[in-house]
Parts: sequence; C-alpha cells; structure tokens
Amino acid sequence: MFKNFVNKIPEFCMTHWLLRIPLIVVFLQQGMDKWPIDVNDSPVELTLLVWSVVVLGELGAAVGLLVGGIIALQKYFKELGDMITRFRTGEPESFTDVILYDHFHVLLWVGGMYFALRGNRT
Repeated sequence: MFKNFVNKIPEFCMTHWLLRIPLIVVFLQQGMDKWPIDVNDSPVELTLLVWSVVVLGELGAAVGLLVGGIIALQKYFKELGDMITRFRTGEPESFTDVILYDHFHVLLWVGGMYFALRGNRT
C-alpha cells in the first residue's frame, strides 16, 4: 500500500534548481564581498595568488552552476553543461574544526560536492 502511494508521486526533473539557486547566490555573495581582490582582506595570512584563487573560485563556482544548469536544458549540449557544473572543492585545514564550528562552510562544501560528483545528472 505504501509502495503504491510513493509510486504515484510524480518525479520533478527541475528540482536540482532548489539546490543550485541558493548555492549560486551564496557563492556570488562570498565572491563579491571580496571584490576587488585585496590580500589584506583575507582573514588569515595568504599570498595574493592564493587569495585571488579563492575569490575567483567562488565567483567561478556561481557562474559554473548557473551556466551548467542552463546549458543542461539544451538538447545538444547536455555533456558540456554537465562538465561546467562540476567544479573542484578545496580540502579544509582541520576537518573537525570545520564540522563543529563552521556550519555555513560545511553546507557550501557539501552542496559543492553534490554538484561536483553528480554534475547535471539528477
């Protein structure tokens, strides 16, 4: 009986946007807060190169999630959209400290990993 009820619930092919849109907004906010790039704005001591990669990575992740999702809607460019959606996430310095005290970045990391591993395959 329960299985029949569950089977009657329709699948929604666009639900990935429920994850994609908030991640795009947050990555854009984080990247734009650090723009223009100034190494003195870094909360920890980083080189200009590393800080630039952080800022551009956040902005690039937002653009990649948006463009990858839009391209995935096209009939002939699904694979390209899938590859654009996948982006590399960084490894935290102390996993325990991040899990216990930095919930915001945990959510960003998990959301990023979801799209990095799944791409546009929903």
